Amino acid sequence: MATTQRDFYDILGVPRGASADEIKKAYRRLARQYHPDLHTGTKKTDMERKFKELNEAHEVLSDPDKRKKYDQYGHRWQEAEAYEKARQQARESGFGGTRQDEGFEYQFGGGDFSDLFESFFGRGGRTSRQGGPRGSAPGQDTETVVQLTLQEVLNGTTKRVQMMEQGVNGRLEAKTIDVRIPAGVQDGTRVRVPGKGQPGFNGGKRGDLYLHVHIQDDPVFRRQGSDIHVTLPVWPWEAVLGAEVTAPTLADPVKVRVPAGSRADSKLRLKGKGLPTASGGHGDLFYTLQIVVPSSPSDDERKLYEQLNRISHPDPRAELIRLTRRHA
Repeated sequence: MATTQRDFYDILGVPRGASADEIKKAYRRLARQYHPDLHTGTKKTDMERKFKELNEAHEVLSDPDKRKKYDQYGHRWQEAEAYEKARQQARESGFGGTRQDEGFEYQFGGGDFSDLFESFFGRGGRTSRQGGPRGSAPGQDTETVVQLTLQEVLNGTTKRVQMMEQGVNGRLEAKTIDVRIPAGVQDGTRVRVPGKGQPGFNGGKRGDLYLHVHIQDDPVFRRQGSDIHVTLPVWPWEAVLGAEVTAPTLADPVKVRVPAGSRADSKLRLKGKGLPTASGGHGDLFYTLQIVVPSSPSDDERKLYEQLNRISHPDPRAELIRLTRRHA
């Protein structure tokens, strides 16, 4: 028993009069919510279904021409498009007459489209009902979102992409392909994979696959263009005396030198340790020093801090007090 497909506008949660920007925003929000890579267990299976459904809806509604056809013909808009192209080719080749064309238009407007489509193209898959040449049509392009980590952006990666493909009798079938993503791809980039979209009609050329790249947030590294920023904790004595400490990078950890007398929020720079740039180089890696203190100092640590406290130091808040009195 055939299942009824959900309305594309309902899937995206937008009204039929939604603007292109509203459709785009709704898709990006839901794509991040439904992406299978962000879920596990039984919920992952449900998200895979919703993600496929979401991509199909976005593919159509984000394209003005496809959206117009969908609004007119519903889920069978691709069959309508193929029919119109074939009818035009048949007309140009001399197939049929004006009355017959008018008859098709009349049936199309008021009859069962599947019956009309079969009567025009025939069931055998070789010629039209009256022996004329059959038209071919290129396949539709497909769009989906791919999630990347910063490490994958650094080195490039191969991602397994799930998509829905128009199969026999217009039914959607799940398909999985492996796609190579180059190093240095930027967030929001649209990557084209030729010939991996929907199959063409009657031998027509396949459409293309477009991947919308989304770079995931990282708990350690913050991306600014091709540069990477990291907060690097250091002990007070490391900041005062200087120290060689182990610091993370997108690859393996490295040793960096904290200069003596470093202040909080001081920056250390590792040139060329960021992400690949469009020009072929690499951005930089910046460490922002964060001076931390023991939350539960040992007895020995407490004694040392008490000794420091007994030593006379300039008041570090004196300048704040001076500026406050100046503006009072």
